[in-house]
Amino acid sequence: MTIRLNEPALRQARKLVREGEVVRDERDDWSEHAPTTEQENAFIDEHGWTEFRHWHLGIDDGEDDETKEASSFPYGDFERVHRCAVISLESRAGQYDHDEIRDAARKLLELIDAEG
Repeated sequence: MTIRLNEPALRQARKLVREGEVVRDERDDWSEHAPTTEQENAFIDEHGWTEFRHWHLGIDDGEDDETKEASSFPYGDFERVHRCAVISLESRAGQYDHDEIRDAARKLLELIDAEG
């Protein structure tokens, strides 16, 4: 399992933050704000796997590109960046030694807070 930083997703996240497409929620809100399995499936059906991957800062090169297992560390709800998601993914990335993803999430969180 080799999870790496998803650069296109990071670029999209930064762009969304600069455009004000951010939910400035609290640290523990992600469990309630995260898309459901049904919402994920509907998004994939409508937009495809590439767009789905653009909502995740982690990519697992060992998984099939057209599976959810290939994408990790979600940062939003397919419309907006959620501050709580970025906090959560920063913590999880650090916990599992994905330093590049952790550092990107930290900088994204700084951008969110600066734009607020």
